[in-house]
Amino acid sequence: MNPLEEVKKLIITVAAAAVLAVALNFFLIPANVFASGFTGLAQIISELIPLAFLSPGIMLLLLNIPVAVLGWKMVGKSFTLYSFINVAATTFFLEVIPVTTISDDIILNSVFGGVLGGIGGGIVLKYGASSGGVDILALIMAKRSDRSLGVYFFMMNSVIVITSGLMFGMEKALYTLLTLYVTSRIIDTIHTRHVKLTAMIVTKRPDELQKVFHDRIVRGVTRIPAKGGYTKEDKEILMIVITRYELYQLRQIIDEVDPTAFTNIVQTTGIFGLFRKD
Repeated sequence: MNPLEEVKKLIITVAAAAVLAVALNFFLIPANVFASGFTGLAQIISELIPLAFLSPGIMLLLLNIPVAVLGWKMVGKSFTLYSFINVAATTFFLEVIPVTTISDDIILNSVFGGVLGGIGGGIVLKYGASSGGVDILALIMAKRSDRSLGVYFFMMNSVIVITSGLMFGMEKALYTLLTLYVTSRIIDTIHTRHVKLTAMIVTKRPDELQKVFHDRIVRGVTRIPAKGGYTKEDKEILMIVITRYELYQLRQIIDEVDPTAFTNIVQTTGIFGLFRKD
């Protein structure tokens, strides 16, 4: 990845953290509604242990350290690095942005908190990172099945709903459930990983592209002979089926190896036969 792309990804990662912090400090925390994933878990622990140095932001950072180790080994170094940057930035923004009550309506707080949380989480996933915690665990599970990322995200967050019900009553649990549902729908809208895509790449450097695809994406590639209609040059079409989670990485590889290649991305409605999921 070139330096400009790295800077762009870093800016997006930090900006997504700011959006999540706004969702928490402006909507969810004032309404005593829990967010999704480790962010919600950090809120719960901070409620149970009301110490100044264990704020939700600090607790979020501490919870993500062991998950970062797991992600480094099973998801990827770049992904985990930017995910941890997102978590650290979220902790920073949670500490510097004051908790402010915009509305006393708990439904509005639940919905808008969920929307902003989903936007922050979905955007950072789309650009090859995550907001850490449950996101990394959900990605590990989603990579091995055809279910969407949002489904696993929602399933694993059920513990947040149950805990909020035990701590604050079933009404609070229902509002937390509303927030989690909105968040998961927004994430699936931005980052619909369960949708398969077929990439058809017309290139003059098929051997180099195929090698990098196998090294980084670990997907099968079908090679089809082709000839330029105008130039009459001999080329090849590389056909590869990927998930939308891998689309960002695919584009980076093509830009690095053959930036002049013509690529057509089409949505795939079904697959028969072998498709590697891990």
